[in-house]
Amino acid sequence: MNLYWVVLLLAVIVEIAWALSLKWIQMNPGVASIGTSLVLTGLNMLMLSYAMRGIPVGTAYAVWTGLGAVGITVIGIVWLKDPAQLSRLLFMGLIIVGVVGLKLTARSA
Repeated sequence: MNLYWVVLLLAVIVEIAWALSLKWIQMNPGVASIGTSLVLTGLNMLMLSYAMRGIPVGTAYAVWTGLGAVGITVIGIVWLKDPAQLSRLLFMGLIIVGVVGLKLTARSA
């Protein structure tokens, strides 16, 4: 796995943290929560744009959004008591299959 993919996976983690920061803002609005969200937004965009230097833009964006969505959904189920319906789990599985397919067919720089 090359550096672009490593940065993209780190951007996915930052994306998940950013989504959680929005929940934090909802629960505790203030300078710290809003500032954290803004910093994560900037870091997220920098990391994604760097990854796109070596990964096709459509692949990078789909992986970033797909894994971010799956990650925050899993955290929502585990920590925030979001529903864990079988259909949700199956559709998350489809997202993961799509992400793996994009990774396997992408040509990195």
